[in-house]
Amino acid sequence: MRLISSRFTALPALGLFAAALFLGNTARAQDSDFNLALHANSHTTAADIGVPAYPGATLYKDKDNDGTVDLGFTFGDTRFRLMVASYKTSDSPAQVFAFYRKPLSRYGEVLECDHGKAVGALTVTRSGLTCSDKTIDHEQTGAHANSNGHELRAGSPRQFRLIGIDEAGDKFTRFGLVYVELPRDTPSGDKPR
Repeated sequence: MRLISSRFTALPALGLFAAALFLGNTARAQDSDFNLALHANSHTTAADIGVPAYPGATLYKDKDNDGTVDLGFTFGDTRFRLMVASYKTSDSPAQVFAFYRKPLSRYGEVLECDHGKAVGALTVTRSGLTCSDKTIDHEQTGAHANSNGHELRAGSPRQFRLIGIDEAGDKFTRFGLVYVELPRDTPSGDKPR
């Protein structure tokens, strides 16, 4: 499975996905001190991610990409969630970014990143979100944000949304809408908002 053309490599999450498929859409195990819930589906929408759908954009699918994914687990107080929806439009990347700046601003300051570097004067938001993928604990989540493209980010280091331009060609712009919620019991002690 390819998520936004390899922008997110989530091998442990894919294992989670396979386990969830094997056990059904939701698996739960309960004991007096143990609660585990897994979920996976391929029907994520822009609204699920918390942003509006881009006017006229269509879901981008190919043989290696279902276009959307929603993976997650809850283990006690620890939560991980990754939602992705890939789209294409005949509009330019600048038009896509212009459309999404305002909806993203409801989650905090909007940070523009290009290949892992901040664009403009804002380099870190008040919540601590940066263009670096160092805010993601790769060992714990398996999610790797390669910062190999142009994107907008808003939220906190542990719970954020991003709009990433994956590919701009002569005929269309491919972009991804992403929501990431990382476990709050990470070594840095950051809490999701």
